[in-house]
Amino acid sequence: MTTRTNVATIRFVSGMILKLVVISSLACAAVVADGRWQRLADIPDAEGFAGSFAGVVEGSLVVAGGANFPAEKPWEGGTKRWHDRVFVLDSPAGRWREAGRLPRPLGYGVAVTTPTGLLCIGGSDERSHRAEVFELRRDGEHLRAIPLPALPVAVANMCGAVVGRVVHIAGGQETPVATAAVARAWTLDLDRPDAGWQEIEPLPARGRILAAAGVVGDTFVVAGGAGLEAGSDGKAARVWLRDAWAFDAAAGGNKRWRRIADLPRAAVAAPSPMPLDAAGRLLVLGGDDGTQVGVKPSDHAGFPRDILAWDPAADAWVTAGEVAEGLVTTPTVNWDGAVVVPGGELRPGIRSNRVWRR
Repeated sequence: MTTRTNVATIRFVSGMILKLVVISSLACAAVVADGRWQRLADIPDAEGFAGSFAGVVEGSLVVAGGANFPAEKPWEGGTKRWHDRVFVLDSPAGRWREAGRLPRPLGYGVAVTTPTGLLCIGGSDERSHRAEVFELRRDGEHLRAIPLPALPVAVANMCGAVVGRVVHIAGGQETPVATAAVARAWTLDLDRPDAGWQEIEPLPARGRILAAAGVVGDTFVVAGGAGLEAGSDGKAARVWLRDAWAFDAAAGGNKRWRRIADLPRAAVAAPSPMPLDAAGRLLVLGGDDGTQVGVKPSDHAGFPRDILAWDPAADAWVTAGEVAEGLVTTPTVNWDGAVVVPGGELRPGIRSNRVWRR
């Protein structure tokens, strides 16, 4: 239906092992506790970024890459610029520091936290979409990129999350000018990365970009996003989607998709992966509902702030509070026992450097 994430002592080693287990299990299933949203230190860029990669590396929050309009805005003829800066926040009460560069300016891919670093998958630069995959790992006070097997195809604007020890991604767009989104899906086994990416059953639905992904137990969920079709000018036009799908990823399971309840409203580019709340519900933190398409930038009221919660047992969506700001095209990160939303797009063409935690 459519309506358009002191090796010198035994104690230290034991603590690190426990920490890695926790990071692995919660990388894409962050739990949102009750409480108010708290603003952390702003990302040290005047504009902020959309489409960044973000996650946790050895206990520190990392935000890298992304794009913005550093001079004129799009409606003023401004040009989007991709970035390669890597920022690290070592504690919620700390200040950001710059800790290296990506291999190239890059954004709009999928990032997932692993026990060894921050896995950055695909995405785009100013010229093309990319198939490269690398992991940001700590090297002293800096982070360096370690290459991993590339995707079978270049793709950006997809969604993804980790189920156990397997990375899942779905959807996206193969080129910047493609007028159709892909429904294909792939997995990467973190225990066997040299085996590369394996294609699984595609979404049995319209291909989509900027959907939200999430994980409940052994189930990988994809919700909303936008389909693409050629508009009257031949360029890609969005189709606002409400349908949601769940993939059984359990060992020995049927490895198939099933349709779950439709979202109450369209949600495009909602922060992803979807976190879990204390009740085990997946949360869509806002997202663009498409109701302001065509509105002049000066009149845009901002993106929705309502939180949509999916109860797996009831297969139903309900409204469950609000986000601090309606930010889209940005990841979520489970860090220090809370969910973090670092930057994103506040209104079309307007980025934010604010970082929210709850």
